[in-house]
Amino acid sequence: PASPLLSVAGLEIVMGKTASQLTRLFGDPQLDISEPPARKLQFASGACILDAYLYPSKDGGDGRVTHIDARRGDGAAVDRVSCVNALRKR
Repeated sequence: PASPLLSVAGLEIVMGKTASQLTRLFGDPQLDISEPPARKLQFASGACILDAYLYPSKDGGDGRVTHIDARRGDGAAVDRVSCVNALRKR
């Protein structure tokens, strides 16, 4: 089933993207963790930490973002769209 985050305005710039597309958007990830079949890329700034979870498509193509989480350094939740926008401004 499709992620409900796909329909959130402002998240279309990350949802469904590949790791290379995210790197072009945010720069190099702070963490790149492979947990087959998933891959987690973490991007951070003073404003927030964004975890992007990528999974391969059923046909075996490049992993694409299917879910994201955003939080502050202290672990408190942050609005995902605000975090994406803050990271883009780096």
